[in-house]
Amino acid sequence: MALFKGCGAAMVTPFGADGKIDYAVLERYIEHLINNGVNALLPFGTTGEPATVAPEEYETATRFIVERVHGRAPVIVGAGSNNTATAAALAAKAHSLGANGVLVVTPYYNKCTQAGIVEHYRAVVKASKVPVIAYNVPTRTCVNIAPKTLIELKKIGVVGVKEASGDIDQFQDAAKVCHDIGLDLYCGDDSLTTIAIAMGALGTISVAANPAPAFMSKLCALCLDGDFKSARELQFRLNEFIHSLFIEVNPIPAKKAMQILGFEVGAPRLPLTELEPEHTAILTAEMKKVGLIK
Repeated sequence: MALFKGCGAAMVTPFGADGKIDYAVLERYIEHLINNGVNALLPFGTTGEPATVAPEEYETATRFIVERVHGRAPVIVGAGSNNTATAAALAAKAHSLGANGVLVVTPYYNKCTQAGIVEHYRAVVKASKVPVIAYNVPTRTCVNIAPKTLIELKKIGVVGVKEASGDIDQFQDAAKVCHDIGLDLYCGDDSLTTIAIAMGALGTISVAANPAPAFMSKLCALCLDGDFKSARELQFRLNEFIHSLFIEVNPIPAKKAMQILGFEVGAPRLPLTELEPEHTAILTAEMKKVGLIK
């Protein structure tokens, strides 16, 4: 059984004025996602700034999210590292934190081979007591999971892949492999959601679901119901807004969008910075166009 189908939210991490995780905002934010139809919550992926979150913050926040969600949706926590031992340790701890699964990005910076990717995930799967979804985002990691490598990942126990290469040809090749071997496929690029589900993805792991959970949940539902005519119209309506969420590196615009909606999630931690004023104006205009704000 798949961990989830539909719209998964790649969560931001809310920081207060004191720089610490703001749990009051986090609680309200969780309800915002679930009440607007999100099917899974994914903290501490790329969008959650895991590289700047201390281990004790990661554990406390994950437990908090699991407790507040209270079984209403699966919680799939990020457990990535470019140190295989660290990634394996994070995956091993996920069960005790209450997570339903882990999302494990490819080891970044080291630039391992395809064989290295397989061995990395082998160690993570061996250590984990919950299902492992691999996460391919070569624009950030400088390493790419080749579609054929997915065959080996399935053999060692990986249950799914978030494909976020942004390359529609690669996505199509990955979709064919996933279909042939029974590996769960999730879209990692909001603007490709309709295309991805048409090619067999079970849903999307979405940045846009933070400020627009109802829209992204509806888009996934339309696609999964086979109503691609309506889905296409909604995708077209949302795409300029989605593009504005990546006008600077994620999660800078996503956090600004949440602030515009009244969720005081704070600025990203350094080395990321606040969204530039000219880009904030563009993002705000696009949020108005799709009806998120007046």
